[in-house]
Amino acid sequence: MDFKWDYQGPRQSLQKFLRQEGFSLTLMSKMKYHGGMVFVNHRQRNTTYQIRRGDAVFLRLPPEHPADSVVATPGPIDVVFEDRDLLIVNKPAGTASIPAANRQPDSMANFVKYYLQTTGAESTAVHVVTRLDRDTSGLMIFAKHSMAHSLLDRQLHSPSMRKEYLAISGGDEPLAAHGWMIMRLGVSDEFYMRRAVTPAGKKSVTEYWTLAQSGRFALSRVLLHTGRTHQIRVHFAAINRPLVGDELYGGVAGVGRQALHCAALTLRHPYTGVTLRLTAPMPADMRSFAQAHALM
Repeated sequence: MDFKWDYQGPRQSLQKFLRQEGFSLTLMSKMKYHGGMVFVNHRQRNTTYQIRRGDAVFLRLPPEHPADSVVATPGPIDVVFEDRDLLIVNKPAGTASIPAANRQPDSMANFVKYYLQTTGAESTAVHVVTRLDRDTSGLMIFAKHSMAHSLLDRQLHSPSMRKEYLAISGGDEPLAAHGWMIMRLGVSDEFYMRRAVTPAGKKSVTEYWTLAQSGRFALSRVLLHTGRTHQIRVHFAAINRPLVGDELYGGVAGVGRQALHCAALTLRHPYTGVTLRLTAPMPADMRSFAQAHALM
């Protein structure tokens, strides 16, 4: 895969310039030892070369080799956005983000690899940028090459990337119209798959807006400011408003999984710099519950 720049900055090394453009040290190493090439004004250069204003920089990434551990499997792919650099899909509930050991190869990563193969993508290596719990639905980001992955990793918890969710919670305490949940989250002492609020945990920040309340239930728009495991689920449970259907954290039955959906993503395109705003509609199971309880 090729990239071009018309360099207009001060004199500096290629290495410094490429680091500014988002190349990780790992990717720089791959460039050096696995077939990548960099040209300045049509002459191949190493990364210590000093570039100047007006130089034409051309870069060719080394060939990517897809991981054998991710088996290409045909499966449903709801593509929300796709170009040379990105693939953003709407993941259904009940599908894992990545394959787990000793399980069937039926994760989104498996489906995406098959999709890349069958659509003739330049690389079939799967780069998972954002993950969702198996029973959380909504938008997931895949990068189509290692440079895009490196750039998107830098955005993950920055203001340029926003992940917004729809959540239905239950409980006796009413929700405020707008609120913040700031807690320290770590692994539960009771069960390693469960997360808990603990003084030794990592800081986590969730912001929410209550869209509708009726009886014991509320529909909220939720914005993540950090990305801890099960963050939204633990935060709502900690304020005695567990998500409907979330058996792990005490939610009441009503939806056959936790009522949580990644409904919107805002990100800066890793190569063009254009801001993308993408949405995925509330899935049928959550919509039916919300309508039945006068939340819509």
